[in-house]
Parts: sequence; C-alpha cells; structure tokens
Amino acid sequence: MYRRSTPWKRTALSALGGLITTVLVATAQPAGAASVPAAPADRDAMSRAFSSAAAEFGVPRDVLVAVGYGETHLDGHRGEPSQANGYGVMHLVSNPRSHTLEKAAELTGEGRTELREDTAANIRGGAAVLRAYADGLGLDTAERRSVDEWYPVVARYGGATDIGTARLYADAVYTFLSQGISADVAGGETVTVRPRAVEPERGRYAAAGSERGALSPDYPPAAWVPANAANYSAGRTASISSVIVHVTQGSYAGTISWFQNASSQVSSHYVVRSSDGAVTQMVRDSDTAYHARSANASSLGIEHEGFIDNPSWFTDAMYRSSAALTKYLCDRYGIPKDRAHVIGHSEAPGNDHTDPGPNWNWTYYMQLVGGSTGGGGGSVQLNFASYPTLSNGSTGAQVKAAQTLLTQQGHNAGTADGIFGTGTANAVKSFQQSRGLTADGAVGARTWTALLSAGATTVVREGSSGAVVERLQRALTAALSRTVSIDGQFGSGTAQAVRDYQSGRGLGADGIVGSATWSALQAGR
Repeated sequence: MYRRSTPWKRTALSALGGLITTVLVATAQPAGAASVPAAPADRDAMSRAFSSAAAEFGVPRDVLVAVGYGETHLDGHRGEPSQANGYGVMHLVSNPRSHTLEKAAELTGEGRTELREDTAANIRGGAAVLRAYADGLGLDTAERRSVDEWYPVVARYGGATDIGTARLYADAVYTFLSQGISADVAGGETVTVRPRAVEPERGRYAAAGSERGALSPDYPPAAWVPANAANYSAGRTASISSVIVHVTQGSYAGTISWFQNASSQVSSHYVVRSSDGAVTQMVRDSDTAYHARSANASSLGIEHEGFIDNPSWFTDAMYRSSAALTKYLCDRYGIPKDRAHVIGHSEAPGNDHTDPGPNWNWTYYMQLVGGSTGGGGGSVQLNFASYPTLSNGSTGAQVKAAQTLLTQQGHNAGTADGIFGTGTANAVKSFQQSRGLTADGAVGARTWTALLSAGATTVVREGSSGAVVERLQRALTAALSRTVSIDGQFGSGTAQAVRDYQSGRGLGADGIVGSATWSALQAGR
C-alpha cells in the first residue's frame, strides 16, 4: 500500500513565454527490454503504473512516459545506477548536485530501496518530483492539464544548471511527444504514446537556443559545450594515438550536464546522441579528458548515449555520425583506422569498464570508419552476443555469417544471402561430416563452435590481441552459450571463459589456448 504524499506547496507563477516551435531532433523506436520482470498475467503493469502515478499527482501521463523514455528507454536496469548515480525507469538521481531520489522518498513515503528497484514505485516517485516542480513554478489546475505548459518543469527535472543543457533535455522529451513512442518492455508489454502536435511554452528557456549555437573548434559539425575545468587537464603529455569508444550509461543531455558538474571528475572529448547522431564536443582535442585512466594522455574519447545492455540505443544514425567523427579524427591525427587504434573503453590498458559491450557492432562501425574490422569476415558481420540454432527456413545476419564461414572452409553454401535453404543445409552437412559431428544440417552450438574457431591454431594467452583472439572469443560465446566480449583483446574475462571451457571438456584449465584447446573447439566440443 502506497502512503499518501505530503501536501503540495505553491509559489508564484514564473513568467512563461509563448514561443511556438517545431521540434527538430529525431528519435528511433526502441527494441530493448526493460529489466524489471513482469508476470505473464500482468502484461500491462508498466502502462498501469504510468497511468496511476499520473492520475495521483496530476501529471499528464504522456509527459511522464516521455520523460522516462528520454532517460532510460523505460529500462530500469535491475536497479543498477547510471553514470550520474540515477536509478530506475525515471532515473531518480542521488549525487552531490542532484537529489531527486531523496526528494521522491520524502514526497511519496517510499523507501529509497523501493524507489531504486521497484518500477511502479520509481514511476510514482518521478511523478511526485515533476508535480512538486510544477507547484514550485505555480502551475494551476488548468495549466497542468496542458502538456505544453510542462516544458519548464521537464527542463528542471533533467537536473542541468546550464540553461542550454536544460533546454536540450526538454526539447528531446517534447520530440518524443511529437513523434510518439512505442517501447517494448518486460513481460511482452508495449508502452505507447500517440503522436501529437506540441507547442511548448519554453519561457526563460526560449532564449537558450542561441546560447547553444557555438560550434566545435575541432570538429565543425559538432556543437561546443565545455566541460567543467575540474573534469579535464589542459594540454597533453603524449601524442594522440587512439580513439576510445564509450557508452554513457545515461542520456545525452544528462551526460553533458554530468560533465559540467565539477564533482563528477569525468569527461570525454565528444558525446553522440542516439536518436539523430548529433555531436557535442566538451573538451578540446589538445586537452586531456578524464575518460580512460592510463590512456587519457594519448587518446580521444567519444561517449555514446545509452546503456550497454540495451541495444535500442545503438541506432544507425548514431553509428554513422560517430564513425564520421572517428574517421575525421583518425585522418587529422594520423591514427590508423583499425581495431588496434580504435578501441572500446574495456580494451584500454588499466581499465575495469565493460563498455561499449556486446551489443556494439564493431564490424559495422569499422566498415563505416573505413578501416579494418579485425574480424576476418570482410563485409559480413561475424560478431554476435549469442549464436542461436539455425535450420532450414532461418533468415538474417547470422545465417549470412554461417554461409560465409562454410564457404571459407571449402563447403560451398552459395551466395551469402542470409536465407537458409537447401544449399546451405547441404553445406552444413558436409562441414559436419568433416568434423565428425552429427550431420543433421542444422547449425547448433557444436557446429557454430567448430565453424567460428576454424583457422590457424596460434597459441594465445592473457595479453594477446588481434583477429585470432576475436575468433577465439566468438567460438567461446557459442561453446559456452554465454556472451564473451568479442573485442580482440585477451583479458581476464576471456581467460576465465577459456578456463571454464577447458574444465568442462576435461582439459587442463590453465587459461592458455594451445593446440589441445584449439583442437577441441574446432571439433565442436
């Protein structure tokens, strides 16, 4: 049973302008799933939570959904914090500058644990904070019924102290309201917002559009919004030799705001938006951003809006925009366009981060950059977070990958068209027979393992890198039926996966991939 919120306080209405604009930024429909599970019989749990919280606190339901979608794509991430220490679908924050989590607890009577981990409580907390901000601005009953009047409330909810960043946040929310939302979440539920015409009353934020007009001094297509001086060092102690790809674990505007916060002690050179690929530079190329520990002095950091466990953030617009930036930086600073020099945060020496994670499509990204994928598969994507069973009638990128690998091993699957037909099935049977596998014509875990591991049996161990390690990581992902980061770097995670594989096959579990381990993999064990 929810406890009733405290009485609301009202103050004088802030002067609101009447500027009517068309929201220009675009958004992609999400494909990821929220993290808080719902029982099969409760498929509309999140939708009801939004409707209930909206009714209780007098917040337009669609505004509430759009704020949550802009923050997290309605994914609660199992109660784990964002980069800015925000929680849940509504991203209730607890950090030195923002305390919406604590405010929600005070307003609703919910415990902080519930607000962090329970989706319905989190949504209720977000609604309570929005209503409190509306009352602080003096919105009366009639004004609260108008979606357009909530613009300054939404801008404040974003937590930015910089007025331009606050407008960036609110504009994104009103774009979602304008274009509509269809978000697939847990339990098979889809949360929707119908498209509507919006004419937001921006008030004091109307003038902020011109303040964000500064262009990047290093990359002309980007905007320039400097990070707080406490979050980077002027100058460099080493020459620029790599580009490091990050994922923000938060929203675009939220990340920009976080890098403007002196207490964060983090920054990157560039931030890329998911919906349309917009780029903001925050640290000059010639200065040292705090983004990758020991690699800071010699690298350029690019943050990408989103969360590593939700692929819906990694849109084609983001990939193309980021790749164009990386290509520009590589050309400008003489950085080779390969996976030894364009790396993920997880690959930088001395780092314990996992971004950009298994959902980042390195093969596609490096194709766009114009360099080497390091994947050994030409223009065909081989790296996947999992390798499901394929059979006659299957279609898609993984079929195309299997067809390519079969042909490379001398078992002609015909044109790699991504359609599993008779020709592909015959090629699979031929390959299976050559490896002593059951020749059933289906590409299951054992056949995937043998296909993905095929090639030179170079000894590799912790510290090794390159295409042979990437091939190993693909094979381990298939053999263990769990995601092993496919990044071409043999680190502690890969070493543990090797030991797990070896112990499960009766091999010496030393974490070193020699002839015996390669033989087992290539036999599909």
